[in-house]
Amino acid sequence: MTEAYVTPKVVTWARERAKLSIEQVATGLGVRPEKVIAWEKNTARPTLRQAEGMAQYLRVPFGYLFLSSPPKETIPLPDLRTIANRPLTDPSPELIEVTQDALRKQDWYREYRMEEGAEPLGFVGRYSVHSGADQIAENMRRTLAVNDDLRNTARSWEEFLTLFARNAEGAGVLVLRSGVVGNNTHRPLDVEEFRGFALSDSVAPVVFINAQDGKAAQIFTLAHELAHIWIGQSGVSNPDYRMRARQQTSPIDRLCDQVAAEVLVPIQDFMDRWSRQEDIDSNLWRLARQYRVSELVILRRAFETGILDEREYQHHYDPRAIRKGGGEGGNYYRNVLVRNSKTFTLSLLAAASGDRVSYRDAAILLNVNMASVPALYDKLIAIGVGSA
Repeated sequence: MTEAYVTPKVVTWARERAKLSIEQVATGLGVRPEKVIAWEKNTARPTLRQAEGMAQYLRVPFGYLFLSSPPKETIPLPDLRTIANRPLTDPSPELIEVTQDALRKQDWYREYRMEEGAEPLGFVGRYSVHSGADQIAENMRRTLAVNDDLRNTARSWEEFLTLFARNAEGAGVLVLRSGVVGNNTHRPLDVEEFRGFALSDSVAPVVFINAQDGKAAQIFTLAHELAHIWIGQSGVSNPDYRMRARQQTSPIDRLCDQVAAEVLVPIQDFMDRWSRQEDIDSNLWRLARQYRVSELVILRRAFETGILDEREYQHHYDPRAIRKGGGEGGNYYRNVLVRNSKTFTLSLLAAASGDRVSYRDAAILLNVNMASVPALYDKLIAIGVGSA
């Protein structure tokens, strides 16, 4: 049988990149672990068919296995993530794939909107990284109608997130919220790696929210990523919530953190509502429900304003406060809309039904089976989703 002259160190790199053990790869390919060890040590070579299966199983292009050394993979947009004040390296395959998927969606939607005669959105890049957080936040609150009326309409954090995302889409921003790669529930996204990202564009801005996070945390991430759009700066984010917003390493994320906090919890309103007669826990519980954010956001606000000192902040800091309720589930059709943006999904399906885009291309962009595309639009309309 034809041998494949794969590069051993690339095979090892691909396996480790996929976070799989030798035993797992062997099981996935139907071979003994000794075979995989031999391929990595260059004492034996896989057959061509085994190499093809290996590339598919490890989710790397087949040609990668023949490179002289492992490739350097990067995220196709600015990487603003930090951990302990240091930039992260080696983005996961999941992060790389969801950013590439979002860029494909943005490319299609930009062209679609241009054909429709769309004008540039006035708020995209209206401000810069040198603008004041208060000024940006005030414009965002007004444009997106983030106010007590919106908070009082929502009966839960999840409903507030839905309404907030709806208002953002109404303004012209595509909001993608997913906790997995495509529709593959076996490939969850890691909230420790990133919480969201923004793709700035004057006609087709996009924000992505990691739905593995808790609903209250997603609300803050949505505000943070929208701030990126307002200053016209794309990027992947994962701010360190143990620090004040002004302590964030990246000047862009530092500003976007400050803007998000001011959009969701306006400082003067917050100061008026904080009660000196109540203990800290009571204030956190009450104000988190008032503003529809996590208790951690309220805690950080109190820390940033000087109501709490660092000792009190660290004593009450609990990262679990932003994790409750994360993940996805529920209705398949709702998930299609949420993961792909309602506006994008309905625009694409309408274009497919009007022969402006093939069912095959629509299926690829929505990460669904091509056979389901013809009926998907009719089904969404039938259950009352409405038009784009």
